[in-house]
Amino acid sequence: MEPHHLSIPSCSLSLLRSNPSASLPLHLLPPRRAPSRSSSARMILGVCRGIPFATTTRLRLIGVCLVSLMQKGSFFTGFTKLCKGLAVVLFLGHVSIQLFPSAATYLALIPARTIPFGWNLITAGYVEQTIPGVIVSIVGLLLFGKLLEPLWGAKELLKFIFIVNISTSFCVFVTAVILYYLTQQEIYLYTPLSGFYGVLSGFLVGIKQIIPDQELDLFLLKIKAKWIPSLVAFISVSVSFFLKESMFYLPIVLFGIYTSWIYLRYYQKRLEAGLKGDPSDEFSFSSFFPEFMRPILDPIASIFYKLLCGRSEAKDALDELLPGSDSIMANRRRERGQRALEQRLAEKLAAIKSSEVTPLQEDASTKV
Repeated sequence: MEPHHLSIPSCSLSLLRSNPSASLPLHLLPPRRAPSRSSSARMILGVCRGIPFATTTRLRLIGVCLVSLMQKGSFFTGFTKLCKGLAVVLFLGHVSIQLFPSAATYLALIPARTIPFGWNLITAGYVEQTIPGVIVSIVGLLLFGKLLEPLWGAKELLKFIFIVNISTSFCVFVTAVILYYLTQQEIYLYTPLSGFYGVLSGFLVGIKQIIPDQELDLFLLKIKAKWIPSLVAFISVSVSFFLKESMFYLPIVLFGIYTSWIYLRYYQKRLEAGLKGDPSDEFSFSSFFPEFMRPILDPIASIFYKLLCGRSEAKDALDELLPGSDSIMANRRRERGQRALEQRLAEKLAAIKSSEVTPLQEDASTKV
């Protein structure tokens, strides 16, 4: 095979000699040395091909932004196929709404049309109607999924996303119907509601459960991770008083936080610890609120605890007869679970590091 002949201006050659790390324009690079895109990036750019420019200006803008982020290895490192696949689903959902506006009738949650279009309880969570919304949702999915999936596993993370998404949509549907009967305003029935914000809020609850005391830097302020869901809920409620449009997204955020907490608190199976749910006091419902409100909220939360956990008074009385044995066994299970989680996280990190080192070694060998 004959080598590729490429005429490069002398100014570009001098630039490369003085600074080997400098990059030339794409039209001056040989085809073989052009940076390769990932399958997700090729799919994102391929969607916009063959469509008129006037229709896809916004879509191309999103695609360029996402592809440029994907090519930055320092930022997009260690993301799993599940998160990248869901990111593509979110992008395609936004594309379908922009190209075919009538698709919102079938994909977004419109309470008046949920019956018989019941599938929009599932599809509404994966449809973003705005550019900032789809970018925030994709970036949040990749970042939070990178943190949660090594601990939960891909199957559990996908299960969590599905349950929180459909539970949030159902609660929003019921709320919209109730508001319509109370106010007789049809806007509650015919406004298209969609977005991944419910699942993103649920991810914040999962982070609160895993690293509650970890301090995070937010806008020059250090705040513990356990207060992030409460802060997001407070900001969402406050903004809804000033921006009328944000009021339609408020139920999605609040129900996303609540339904994710119910699942993690009572139903998530943790095989490493041999437990179902998270009965710790640090993850109670009242832990989302300040200290002075907890004496009022604890009795209310106990009702939901007995209702959802299915514990009877006879079972509680039996536990009281053996106060020491239950706590000792619970502590042992927690210790075993913590060791198993740490070991699993260490294995995941080692696998990620090894996968990062291998491409670097291959690149070095090819350069040599």
